[in-house]
Parts: sequence; structure tokens; C-alpha cells
Amino acid sequence: MLSGLSTENLARASARRPIRVLLAWLAVLVIAIAAIATLFTDGTTTQVKFLGDPESKQALDAIERLRGPEQITEIVILRSPSATVDDAEFRQTVETLTEEIRSLGPDVVTSAVSFYDTGAESQVSADRRTTVIPVTIADGFDGAEINIVDVHDLLSDADLPGGYEAFIFGEATFSVDFTEGNQADLERGESFAIPLALIILAVVFGAIAAVFIPIVLAIISMVIAIGIVSIISSFFELNVFVQNIITMIGLAVGIDYALFIVSRFREERQRGHEKIDAIGIAASTAGRAVLFSGVTVVFALIGLLILPQSVFVSLGIGAISVVIVAVLATMTLLPATLGLMGDRVNRFKVPFIPRPRLDDGTEHGGGGFWAWLTRGVMRWPWVAMLASASFLIVATIPLFDINLGSSGVEDLPENFRSKQSFDVLRQEFGFILGAPAEVVIEGDINSAPVQQAISDLETALDADPAFGPASEIEVNASGDVGLITFALSGGAQSKVAVDAVRTLRDDYVPAAFAGVQAEAHVGGLTSEEVDLLDTTSAYQPWVIALVLGLSFVLLMIVFRSIVVPVQAIIMNLLSVGAAYGLLVLVFQKGVGNELFGLQETPAIQPWLPLMLFTILFGLSMDYQVFLISRIREKYDETGLNASAVAYGIRSTAGLITGAALIMVAVFGGFAAGDLITTSQFGFGLAVAILIDATIVRSILVPSTMKILGDRNWYLPRFLHWLPDVRVEGGAQAPVSVSGEDAAVAPAGAGD
Repeated sequence: MLSGLSTENLARASARRPIRVLLAWLAVLVIAIAAIATLFTDGTTTQVKFLGDPESKQALDAIERLRGPEQITEIVILRSPSATVDDAEFRQTVETLTEEIRSLGPDVVTSAVSFYDTGAESQVSADRRTTVIPVTIADGFDGAEINIVDVHDLLSDADLPGGYEAFIFGEATFSVDFTEGNQADLERGESFAIPLALIILAVVFGAIAAVFIPIVLAIISMVIAIGIVSIISSFFELNVFVQNIITMIGLAVGIDYALFIVSRFREERQRGHEKIDAIGIAASTAGRAVLFSGVTVVFALIGLLILPQSVFVSLGIGAISVVIVAVLATMTLLPATLGLMGDRVNRFKVPFIPRPRLDDGTEHGGGGFWAWLTRGVMRWPWVAMLASASFLIVATIPLFDINLGSSGVEDLPENFRSKQSFDVLRQEFGFILGAPAEVVIEGDINSAPVQQAISDLETALDADPAFGPASEIEVNASGDVGLITFALSGGAQSKVAVDAVRTLRDDYVPAAFAGVQAEAHVGGLTSEEVDLLDTTSAYQPWVIALVLGLSFVLLMIVFRSIVVPVQAIIMNLLSVGAAYGLLVLVFQKGVGNELFGLQETPAIQPWLPLMLFTILFGLSMDYQVFLISRIREKYDETGLNASAVAYGIRSTAGLITGAALIMVAVFGGFAAGDLITTSQFGFGLAVAILIDATIVRSILVPSTMKILGDRNWYLPRFLHWLPDVRVEGGAQAPVSVSGEDAAVAPAGAGD
């Protein structure tokens, strides 16, 4: 299929009928906006859902047999500066607030129970100046995300006596805070990335008119991709972080792809080709590189779809959608735009950006920084290779101390509602009441052996400081499902809570229920965290093998070589490993984090290494395909490996570096976000892309290819049957033009 696909013909057709193409994309854009407005919010959630059947899900299913559909309980906290629960004023304040919460109605709140209703001392702090009111929110988790806003508004407007403070803590509140923080990070990232990208594009192009083409194409790709996932979310609920991944990847690849095409178009115009011919040549060379690099990125991202966890699947769907849309836009919308604008893309020249000369294509030709660097690398290839590889290996070392764990409420900034409530609960009660370990027992709950097992479990946990007091056992009407909860010290995703639940699962529960005719499962938020860690660990080798295998096969077919894909895989693994190491060094170990304005955290997000691997591997292959295709194009023309490598590096280094800086700007904007999830993800991507586009593409790749010589293009005879779908479009003879048809070369690109 790929061998019969002509990017050149598609681009020429689009350039000749630009109005039709633009109207078609406008229609798709309008449909996407309508889908976002009507479907996106209802189809996304902050909740982590497993698509398999881990223990936490088994426990949740059993709890639903006990209680019915999942109910979310929030903890309202009331604190007085001096009065205690024994004082009349305090009691009056609590009872009034409780009644106001109940008055929201059963569609919002199904129950609210104060200390004065239960008499339970567990609802009162040690100094008796703080009490908690458990509030059950209606309509399960999805409904709670909406209904909790009414409770928040009530607490904000509550008429409390002087000095009294009201807080609220729970899953729904954390979800609202996370969603608002996520949106704020998204807006901050965009406001930082887009202006910086405009500046970089102005330097690379040297003309203001060309600057806005990549930005607009990227934004259109993002909006349409969000529209696609909005439609998908009406059938399969997606994680809300899908919007972030679409924005990050969409800005990065959308701008990069357009940058490559526009630059090649301007170069071919300078060489003397007519407008339509220049568009066709750009599509047959850089355009085919974009197509195959996009396919490579998609192949890498497919690995995320095999993990039975909603976060990975959501992010995979979002990233794949925006890459596909960006490739299609580059193949059709961009040629149509160039067909309309023609040489007007060169208008409004940026001052002080010199016009580069066309490269003569020899090993030691060209001028400027990249030519100088390339000559040095080609002169001392062994030194360059060993030095760059050693740096990457050393940077990888901190990876071996990585500690995986989700960020929880304790990692939120101090201005978040959930973080303030968390600190009060931890200070006043010592245990986080909203995230207990839930032990669900299925069997004859009232039988003597089961009752003895429950008693043994309570006794064992009572002696373990990692666990708080046990609740009263809750039993369903038929007596075959029981639930007992244990408070955990620390937040739901904290290391102490995770370790406690692992011990509960592996030691305490099996010991207490050994030989008993009943099944006991450990559920709760921390149990879900344990299952997330275990699922990620179990599937990681399979995802890596799939990504490496698909990438190897694609690159082998595209470049008709087994050396090029092996080299690409090794180098990409080195750059990804270095990015992992620096991520651990900065966030987990706190080395240089203050320099970047980043928060030190005890753990790296459990999904991050695998997510980074797939995305970075795909984006690294993006640059690899673009670079190697230019080298192969010159090699096929001359048959001289060293000259082809030198020319390929010189002619693409400026573009790749400019494209990489745009990606770094995009990802760096998200790294500055408040949420640890966004911050770690953005930093990891930014660092990896910067390393890949500089050290790997400018030093390691050319030095290795110079050492290997013609062996770079070795394909065993038994593989010669493979289809020839190479990226490069062949040499184009220059034609002279004059007057208005003469184009200005892409300034600053070195291309």
C-alpha cells in the first residue's frame, strides 16, 4: 500500500485545487469543534480504570454487591481556633452546616453524618477542636465530579463564626482540583510554547510570512484530533489527560512536519523550480520523510494500546489521532496553502538573518557552524562517537535508582483545596480518612471461621503502625459479602500506603484467612495504585519488544538496510535512557530542580517511563527518518558515503535543531506546570528531544555512519525481495529562473 502511495501526486493535486482542499478541511474543523462542545466533557474522567481484572477491580465488584453502585464519600472538616466539640457554639455550627449540606437534596448528597449523630470519637481530633462530617455524594464517581461543585460552593458561602474554617477532602474534590490544575497547565503551556515557537520559526525561516503556517497547521491538527477523541469518548470513556497529550504532541509534530516541508519548498524554489514543481519535489522528499516518520511514531504509540489500563489507552489514542491528522494536513492542507501563497511565504524578511548559499554536496563543503561541526566529526569519528556515547551512558546511571509511584494530593501546590484539606487531616487525625484499605470478604460472613479470621486480621493490623483503626464490619442482606476498612497513614499513592497494602495483600490477609472457606480481596485507591504499578511492570517488556520490532521492520523496508535500523534503535535507546536518568536526577534526587523551578518529589509517575519510551522513540525516529532520508538521497545520487553523510548533516542540522527547540519550548512550557504529572512528563520529553537533536543527530549518527562506511546500506541477499519504498525522491536538476519567480532560501536552516 505504501509503495503505491505518491505524496508528490497528492501534493500537486492539492496545490492545484487549493480552495477545495481548504473548504474540505474547514468543514472537518467545524465538525470537530461541534464534537468537542457536545461530547468531550461528558466522555472524559480523571478516574483510573483497569480494563483487565486485577484484585482492586475484584474488590470493587464485590463492594457493589454489598452497597450497590459505587458511592463517593467526601470528608467535610470543620476546625475552630479555640472552641471544642463539647461547646454549644461548636455544636450549633456543625449541626447547621450538616443540615445545609443535606438540604442540597438527594440528587446531590445522599447522606451527611456528624459526630453529634454518631457519637463516634473517630470523628473528633485529639484536641477536640476539629471534627469531620462524612458526606456521600450522589450518582457514583462521574456524578460526584459534577455534584461536588455544589458542596464546594456551599462551603465557600457558609456563614461560619469568626475563626472557624471549613475544608473538604475526597476523590471528587481531588478530581475537580486535578481537572482545574490540568486546564491551567494546558493554558500555561500553550501561552509559553506558541510565542517561543514563533520566535524560533522566525529565525529558521528568516521571513515572517512563513512563520504562521506551521503554527496554524498544528492548531488545526490539535482541534480535529480532540474532536476525534471526543467522538471516541462517547463509546469508551477516556482519561482527561488525553487533551494534554494531544496539545503537546500536536504542537510538536504539527510544527515540525510543516517546517520540513516549507523549508524544502523554499530550497527548491531557490534552485529554480516552478511553484507546483517545487511543491511536488518537497512532497516527494521531505513529504515522504514526514509520512514514514509519522507511521513510525504511530507504530511506537501502538504499544500503549495493549496495556489494560485506561490512562495508557487514552494517551495512546490521543497521541495517535493527532499524529495521523498532522500527517494528513501536511500532505494536503499544507501544499494547498503553499499553492495559494507561493513566493509570498518569503515576505517580511527578518533583519540580520543571512541568506545561506546552496550546499555543494561535497564532504568538506558548506559554511557556518554546522559545516564546521560536521567537518570535525567526520575528521575524528572515533573520538566523537566515544565521547557522545559516554555522555549518554553516564547520564543514564541515575535511572537505576528510580522509584515509581503516582503523585497524590500531597504533591499538589499549597493553593489547591485538596492539599489544604489533606494537611489538616494529617495534622489533626494522623490518618487520611478518605482513602482507607478496603478488605472485602466473600463467603459465609457470619460463620465462626470467617469471624475468627476477621478478628485475627484486626489484631495483626492493630499492632502495625502503618494501619489506623478498623471500621465496623459491613455485611449485605444475604450475609455473603462483608467489608471492613483500615485507615492508612499517608496519602493513597504514598510509598508508606503502597507498602502497607502490599503487606496486607501478601502477608496479613493470606495468614488470617488460611484454610477458611472465603475469599478476601484488598481494594481501595491504594490497591488500585499497586495494581497500576504491577500492570505496568508486567506489560513493559512486551511493549518495548513490540515498539522495537515494528520500528526495525519499517526502517529496514524504508532504507533497505539492516544496519540503519539497528543503529537507530541503539541510539534512540541511549537518548531515552539519558532522559530517564536526568528525570530521576532532577525530580527524585533534587539535583538542579530549583534551577529549573521544578518540584522535588519522592517518586516518578508509574506510567511515565513507558509513556516516555513510546513517544520519545517515535519522535526520535521522526528526526532519524528525516536525516537518513537526506543522506540516502545524496548517497544514491553520488555513491559516496562520507560526502552523503556530511551533506545530510549540514543540510538538516539547522532544521532539526530548530524543530527540536520548538519541541523543547512546547514540552518545557508544560514542565513548568503545577501538577507533578504534567511537569515530569514535559521535562522528560524536553530533555530527551534536546539530547536527541544535538548530541545524537549532530555527533553520534554522523560519526558512526562515517566509521561504518558503505556497510550502512547493507541488506542481506535473502531480503532483496522486500518492496522498495524508500523515502527519498531522487535528485532534481536545477533550473534557472529570474524576476518574481525567484524564491528566497530558508534562512538560518542551513538547508
